[in-house]
Amino acid sequence: MTYLLAGDIGGTKTLLGLLEGHSPLSLRICFEATYASQTYADLVPMVREFLRQGADQIGPGMAPAVACFAIAGPVVANRSNLTNLAWFLDGDRLQAELHLTQVSLINDFEAVGYGVFGLTPEDLHPLQVGKPQIHAPMAVIGAGTGLGQSFALTLEGYPRVFASEGGHADFAPRSELEFQLLHYLLDKHQISRVHVGRVVSGRGIVSLYQFLRDRGFAAESASVAEAITRWERQRGRSHKTIDPAAVIATAAATGDPLCQKAMAMFVEAYGAEAGNLALQILPYGGLYVAGGIAAKNLALMTAGNFMAAFTHKGRVSSLLQNVPVHIVLNPRVGLIGAGVKAATLMPKA
Repeated sequence: MTYLLAGDIGGTKTLLGLLEGHSPLSLRICFEATYASQTYADLVPMVREFLRQGADQIGPGMAPAVACFAIAGPVVANRSNLTNLAWFLDGDRLQAELHLTQVSLINDFEAVGYGVFGLTPEDLHPLQVGKPQIHAPMAVIGAGTGLGQSFALTLEGYPRVFASEGGHADFAPRSELEFQLLHYLLDKHQISRVHVGRVVSGRGIVSLYQFLRDRGFAAESASVAEAITRWERQRGRSHKTIDPAAVIATAAATGDPLCQKAMAMFVEAYGAEAGNLALQILPYGGLYVAGGIAAKNLALMTAGNFMAAFTHKGRVSSLLQNVPVHIVLNPRVGLIGAGVKAATLMPKA
């Protein structure tokens, strides 16, 4: 039996997994464990502990040959200085110290792109059935800390994911209110341009809330105001105890008018940007909306505003009505994607 080692590495926690299967498109996680990243000085001792645990669980013959680790940060030449963790990872060093034949380091959103190839129908919530085409491109978009975008193809039976910095493209206002938002962000941050990730992301939800609050759209509730104030005091710290976007989303679900409007603007901007990505690629293989925000706010994402903004593209709107659109529900998609990428490193049969 051939085993693959996969990891999804974040500043707070790291998820490691052993997978087995005969091809990148037919993998199964047979053992996994989660570790607090900050308690380890480096990835190597964490992986060694994981492999010992895996041997106890599966048996002594489970040593993997190749590995792929998804990194929450930039990866250049198979090396990465992690953004929120004092680790420097080098694929060649990891290969030598872990006695593997090959190690690949990829960005965490690239891993999400590979992960969609390993998902089942139960891992997805369809927003639009569309008219899927087997060999057509696929696109992935995901709002979280920032806004990730990528596209993928199947080439000679193997998945290939192509990274993008589309989340740093210009934010394009579509209404008078969004033009006011644009000017608000330019003035507030003393910047010369606003990229779409400033609006379509977790921090974008906070910016939308602050814009509406400062504009006097509705009264601010005491509980949300207190949470936002505490979060603002924690700026600059590596670990924050408050997720203001989650506070706003929770308050919106319980009827807070200011938070409801902020989330409505967020969902519409998200749908519009997903539509922009779809126009650039025409992903008739499917467009996948990843990231925790979409899955955690499923009622808002499925209410209709997201897809209305997605398809509102003038004379080419009909082209987007044929694109299958899915929300990714499986939070382990990054780990699955690292496993799919690891499988592509194995010699072809």
